[in-house]
Amino acid sequence: LRAETRSGMAAGRGAAALRRAWRERRAALLEPRYTPLVAACLCLAEGGVNLWVIRRVPYTEIDWKAYMQEVEGFANGTLDYTQLKGDTGPLVYPAGFVYIFLGLYHATGRGSDIRLAQYLFAGLYLLNLLLVFRIYCRTNKVPPYVFFFMCCASYRIHSIFVLRLFNDPVAMAILFLAINLFLEERWSWGCLLFSLAVSVKMNILLFAPGLLFLLLQRFGLLGCIPKLCICALLQVLLGLPFLLVNPVGYLTRSFDLGRQFQFKWTVNWRFLPEEVFQNRVFHAALLLAHLAGLGLFALHRWHSSKESILTLLKDPAKRKPASPRLTVNNILWQASCVCPLNASAWIVFILFSSNFLGVCCSRSLHYQFYVWYFHTLPYLLWCTPTTKLAHMPKVLLLGVIELCWNTYPSTVCSSLSLHICHGLILLQLWYGTAPAPVSHTPAPSRKPTAMSKKAQ
Repeated sequence: LRAETRSGMAAGRGAAALRRAWRERRAALLEPRYTPLVAACLCLAEGGVNLWVIRRVPYTEIDWKAYMQEVEGFANGTLDYTQLKGDTGPLVYPAGFVYIFLGLYHATGRGSDIRLAQYLFAGLYLLNLLLVFRIYCRTNKVPPYVFFFMCCASYRIHSIFVLRLFNDPVAMAILFLAINLFLEERWSWGCLLFSLAVSVKMNILLFAPGLLFLLLQRFGLLGCIPKLCICALLQVLLGLPFLLVNPVGYLTRSFDLGRQFQFKWTVNWRFLPEEVFQNRVFHAALLLAHLAGLGLFALHRWHSSKESILTLLKDPAKRKPASPRLTVNNILWQASCVCPLNASAWIVFILFSSNFLGVCCSRSLHYQFYVWYFHTLPYLLWCTPTTKLAHMPKVLLLGVIELCWNTYPSTVCSSLSLHICHGLILLQLWYGTAPAPVSHTPAPSRKPTAMSKKAQ
């Protein structure tokens, strides 16, 4: 009887919430406090959309067969990484990829049951979406109507998950789980999951500069060393079977930072001649631009204190003025900021902007790489103050970016448009998030008056 009563009360509260949302339709679209309700509706809709896509849109073979061939070599006992290969070439991902896709290999009958694999990736899509929505609920910055463009409206993202079965979504889902753990103050577990995501695909390293900044801000140099050791130790443990057989082969194959990309697949540099695209000087210039961007953001957008950024190396308790603990309950940025953010929002801003800078300076973006930053775009656009008239240009930017990624093959116009959109986002992040120095002076304590005691 009690269980029935509780379920009835829960159903009644849910029905009341829906009726209230219907009465406040405009608020439900514009106010971030309605994000959980809108997210629940969109997740239900996405379940249907993914089933429809799987059943109605033909599957396209690109890398799945090669993935299965690569992990089949490991299943057959090959531990020399240089001998693991598929139809598309040698295995170029770290060991975490091997273990995860080996599980998919066995679950799908050695990779032959494509339909089952699609359903598994549809489940991954929904899990990834739930993790992303949980981050947006914590930051409380993005109006709920924007999430429609992040869900049902993107053909390319659905294709990457359930029609192409790439490993990029696997890495990103683990990464978003790690970010959720960071927001919960579980930094050690978050670092463990972050390292696991890196072991699936190296693009996760684009978040690493932001994470390092957060660890230094939260723990200081000595305090963040154990967290970095967690990341390194997991990489060693995962790669140990291969390191024992051919360590040089494993490291050069799985962490090859100088790998050349094919010009025919590039989305972002189509307007360049192919000889420039493949030129090492061009690659070095992009790396310098990336490092310069990270340095500028770290110094002028991530760092809030008037003191030197080198103070981050000190123990937080010994800094002058003492740094508050970076917790989700602390307000680190005052109302005088151009863009006041709570600690959750600021953690997400640093991580997402770190990744976005890397995407902007990438040597090449292939179509599956869209998932690297797609779910972060609404936050990057709406974390800054937005007037009523500014909503439409931001939605337009999302639409143009989606159009660029859906243009196949890429053209000079689509590549240039993508860079223009990225540049506009960077400009608004730079001019819309200038932090003000944090005041650490405690407010003077006053003895409670009779009136205040009565109010309490």
